[in-house]
Amino acid sequence: MAVNKPIGDNSRKGAVRQRCQVLNTKTNLWVKRDTTTGRFLDVNQNGKPHKGVRKEK
Repeated sequence: MAVNKPIGDNSRKGAVRQRCQVLNTKTNLWVKRDTTTGRFLDVNQNGKPHKGVRKEK
């Protein structure tokens, strides 16, 4: 019996690894970063944080 939920139900177990997010105070948008290289990867345009990605202090 499988423990994980079916594919495509938009859910995940645990957090996304190697990623963090920080709030850009000028634009009030959440920016996703790669923790190993420090590169910015993605910006959420709706003003809400990314799902399953830890927040950077």
